Order: sequence, then C-alpha cells, then structure tokens
Amino acid sequence: MSTTTKSYKSAFVFLTTLFFLWGFITVLVDSLVPRLKDVFEISYAKTVLIQFAFFTAFFVFSLPAGFILSKIGYKKGIVLGLLTIALGCLMFYPASEYRNFTIFLIGYFTLAGGITVLQVAANPYVALLGKEEDASSRLNLSQAFNSLGTTIAPIIGALFLLSNSVKSSAEIEILSDSEKTNYYIAEAETVQIPFLIISLLILILAIVFVFIKLPKVMQQVPKGGYISLLKNKLMLMGALGIFVYVGAEVAIGTFLVNYFDAMNLATVVSNNEIMMRIANTIASIFNKSFSEADAKSLLGIFVIFYWGGAMIGRFIGAYLTKILAPGKVLAIFASLAILMILISISTFGLLSMWSILVVGLFNSIMFPTIFTLSLEGLGDLKAQASGLLCMAIVGGAIIPFAFGSLIDNYGFKLAFLLAIICYAYIVFYGRFKSKKMIVNS
Repeated sequence: MSTTTKSYKSAFVFLTTLFFLWGFITVLVDSLVPRLKDVFEISYAKTVLIQFAFFTAFFVFSLPAGFILSKIGYKKGIVLGLLTIALGCLMFYPASEYRNFTIFLIGYFTLAGGITVLQVAANPYVALLGKEEDASSRLNLSQAFNSLGTTIAPIIGALFLLSNSVKSSAEIEILSDSEKTNYYIAEAETVQIPFLIISLLILILAIVFVFIKLPKVMQQVPKGGYISLLKNKLMLMGALGIFVYVGAEVAIGTFLVNYFDAMNLATVVSNNEIMMRIANTIASIFNKSFSEADAKSLLGIFVIFYWGGAMIGRFIGAYLTKILAPGKVLAIFASLAILMILISISTFGLLSMWSILVVGLFNSIMFPTIFTLSLEGLGDLKAQASGLLCMAIVGGAIIPFAFGSLIDNYGFKLAFLLAIICYAYIVFYGRFKSKKMIVNS
C-alpha cells in the first residue's frame, strides 16, 4: 500500500467521524421540536423557525466558509467548525434556564454555522480522496455514517428529551411557587445535561484534529470561479436538487412525531404487542421502558427507522452507485420515495406509519449522489462549487416552513404533496444526468 493511499484512508476515517457528528446533532435537535412546541405553545409554522435558524446558516455561512478554508486550510477550518458547534450547544444552557426561545434560536444558528464549515470542507474533501468515477460511492459510504448518527439521535431524543410531559401555561399557573421552581429546574435540566455532554465531546474532538495529519488536496482557487459556476446549467440543476432534497427530508423528519400523534397512533401502537415489543427493545438499551411514557416519547422512538433506513440505504447505495449509473439509481430511489408518501397519505394506522418511515431508506443516496453528480467535470472549481451547493441546503429552512404552514391550514395529508413535488424534481434530475452521461460516453 502506497503512503498516499494509506494517508487517504486515514483521512477518510477521521472525516467520517465528522459526518457522524453533525448527523447526530442535527436530528437530536429535531427531537426537541415536539417538546418546544409544547413549552412555548406555538404553531407548527413557528415551530419550524428552529429549522429555519439551522438551515439559513448554510445560506449565510457557506461562501464565507469556502473563503476561510481557502485561507487557513481544511484542518484549521475543521477545528474552527467544531469549536463553533460547541459554543452553539453551550448556548442551549441559558436558553433552557430562562425558557427563552430567542436565545435558543441564536444558539442553534451558531451551531449550524459550525456544521456549515464542516460540510463545505468534508463533502468535496471526501470526493477528492480518490478517483472521480468512484466519488459517488465514496461519499455515499461517508454519508452512511452520517446516517448512523441520525439513527442513534432519535433514541436519545425520545428517551431523554421527550420522556416527560410538558405543562401548559394554565397548568403552570395553578402550581405553588415551590412547585413552579422545581418544575422549571427539571424542565431546564432535560435539555441542559445532554447538550453540556455533547459540548465536552466536541471540544475533545477539536483537540484531536489539532494533532492529526491530513493530506493536502486543496487546489489553487481560480479567480472568477463563482461567475463561471453561476453560468453552469448542470451545476445549478444540482444545486436545486440539493435544495428540494434537504427540504423534503427535513420537513418529513421534523413532523413525523406530530404526524403520528395527529393520527392517534400512540393508542394503536400501545395496543399492538409487536409494536410495543419493538419500542421497549430499543428503549431497553438505555434501561428504559414505555410503560409510563407519554405519547410523544413512544411515537418518537419509531423515528429511528426513518433515519436508520437512510443509513442502510447509503451502505447499499455505496455499492449500487459503483456498478450502476448514479443518476439512474437516484431517479429510482426518488420514484420509490414518492410511492411511499402516496401510500401513507392514502391509508391509516400502522400502514400509514411504516410507509412514511420507509421514505428514509430511499432518501439515503440522494444528497451524496446529487452532490457528486454536480461536481463532475468541474476540476479546480470543485471547492467553490461545494460552497454554492452547501448554500442550497437552505432548502431545509424554506420547505419545512412551507410544509408547516400547509399543516396549519390544510392538514398533514395535503402538506405531503409538497414533498412529492420535491422528489419529482429529483426523479427528473437523475434521469437527465443519466441520459447526459450516455450521450457523453
């Protein structure tokens, strides 16, 4: 094995820890959405301000992150991103202490700024650690570990962030002063302790990256690159693909617990021996059970299958995109996602529940495949293209907000039509790129 190959493999392993990290944190905060809706007694649309704060950061920080990385390099950029994430997590402490939604949003925006730096650096870096024709397969494999983080996070969220009921303003008002104090302390600690632990772990990881060696793959950044990219039709089509994919995935993932709750599935699940066995088997890992848990906690544990499907699908996708045209695989997976949504909104009970959870499996390969297809043939412009593609992640702010507004006004079933439109574009993009590759071959 050559020194270069060994160096690339070591870098791949360290970078994969970052993919795991931001996947875990992103979905863990998703777990707070049902809780914060109750705590602050706000509408679905306003609840999505949490996602808006997170994904707007990608739009704001992606290009500056690309500029910073070109000046200080990937390694220092990664350390900067990790320290910024830790700061954002620490801000959750005063936010929960004072039940202040604004501080929470600022903290989450800060956290997302750090993740943006990691995204802008890690995605093209993985793509560059080897042959271009294997880039989709390689990034799918890295993203599989991102999905491992998103799979574990719902368990932690359901058991530790959704595990006790939130009182309404009216219920709090009738408590005595001492009862109110005890309630607020307990409520704050539910959020504070997990994120203090996460902050500490991230700081340790930042120290690790200070001392490890990463191969230098950054090329000279061409002048006028962004102007050239904005004239590139294929790159812009890919950016739109990232926009609608992230928007659809986040919209569905954010409201899964609320969707299940609206269909009164907690009663269905609690009366089903197999479903309760599944829930308690997962909970038993943490010495918990659902015998006394509330509805949102019970339903929240099943979100693991949405994100877990994405993890399994990416391992499968790493193989499929190696033996088949990535564009063709992308179109097939997006078509199957549409089919699962149609089944869910056309049915009720456990069939509706499981069909929407299976969408996670077909989401799996979309981000890494669209990303690498968009970078094809861009040469030295890949680093700048990565910044523009990461800006498109702002779809995770805009589409879920529209999704939440549709829920408020028309209900869940109609809101899911927006997700279908997003996946329809991805089908089109995948087919277009597949045909383009055939013509160019």
